Amino acid sequence: MTVLPRPAADLAARLFDELRARTTEAPGITRAAFGEGEEIAHAMMKREAQALGLEERVDAAGNLYLTLPGRERELPAWIVGSHLDSVPHGGNFDGAAGVLAGLAAVAALRAAGTQPRRDVTVIAIRAEESTWFPVSYLGSRAAFGILPASALDARRADTGRTLREHMADLGLRPDAVAAGEAFLAPARIHGFIEVHIEQGPVLEREDAPIGLVTGIAGSFRYREARCLGRYGHSGAVPRAYRQDAVVGLAELVTGLEEVWDALERDGERATITFGQVATDPAQHAFSKVPGEVTFCLDVRSESTACLDRIHGELARLVAAIEQRRGVRFDLGERTGSDPAVLDPALRARLAAAARALPVRAVEMPSGAGHDTSVFANRGVPAALIFVRNQNGSHNPDEAMHLEDFEVAAEIVRRCLADD
Repeated sequence: MTVLPRPAADLAARLFDELRARTTEAPGITRAAFGEGEEIAHAMMKREAQALGLEERVDAAGNLYLTLPGRERELPAWIVGSHLDSVPHGGNFDGAAGVLAGLAAVAALRAAGTQPRRDVTVIAIRAEESTWFPVSYLGSRAAFGILPASALDARRADTGRTLREHMADLGLRPDAVAAGEAFLAPARIHGFIEVHIEQGPVLEREDAPIGLVTGIAGSFRYREARCLGRYGHSGAVPRAYRQDAVVGLAELVTGLEEVWDALERDGERATITFGQVATDPAQHAFSKVPGEVTFCLDVRSESTACLDRIHGELARLVAAIEQRRGVRFDLGERTGSDPAVLDPALRARLAAAARALPVRAVEMPSGAGHDTSVFANRGVPAALIFVRNQNGSHNPDEAMHLEDFEVAAEIVRRCLADD
């Protein structure tokens, strides 16, 4: 089987190793958005781009564009890439695989003496992981000039400082971002391809090296929700008089589980996750009825109608529990993103390249969000290639095999070289 040429594959392997060595923060790696780790990664990509003779540009938000000029530069360009930030103590491949696949594909074109018909730009997108700032697709939305100005006031989870402050520290232009300055125009993009590790077990169980994504889930999220009741003595307050915040939240959890069951019976795909739940350590005690519990709620689906249905059920459950339990829910600010349908024609081209290798490619949806969604929803033909990954993502044990990565990068190279 013909895979990525060795010089390009070796370049990617070397950069993966360097990223791991320079951004390790045990037990995993940490590349904080607009922080030291992300900056290290961006500097590495700039260094390699110079060695490959690529043109370098940086937009107001710090997104990095590395361009191999095409023969007909007036044509709309290919863009290939992903993000370089990570979650805290995450794995080395999430995001970075997409940027390195783009560089490897361009390096392979260079090594073969192939000048593509149109420009090929490798993009390193800022701040995809919303664990740092509570804003979905921060970097890619800024690239199109559609990031709300209010996002500049969002605070980074670890430092408490605003996005505006972190951008200014790096010499970027937050005022231009707030004003909606756009670097990318959909009409000037021929297509966007992102390579990303799969974040679940499907490809491993299907024994397929890659997946071709049909659509990306949208979401609604409540990151700072609370259920408020009344503290009381655990032995002195009878059940009928309790306003137990934990019990109120437990009823919401089980109620939404029943909603999820009903959705699956109707053939709908969704996920409902209470990722953080906590009582107040300054107030809670073994012998207290809990008066407050904080939680976050993350709901995802490829269908806007399904998201709306779940949100309606959430509102119904909250009202019923408040009345029955004497508690009050404060869900806080709602954030989220829109679902995206990916381009079938571009996916067919990638599938044809996979067959020519030949390798098996599985069509599948993505329950996790990706910057590809922003490109697709701006009207850009967009595709997302998943690479088999044995141990999930957002953890130190990501285990993508480089042979599978090479298959994905070679498929990208063939697509770029053909047009």
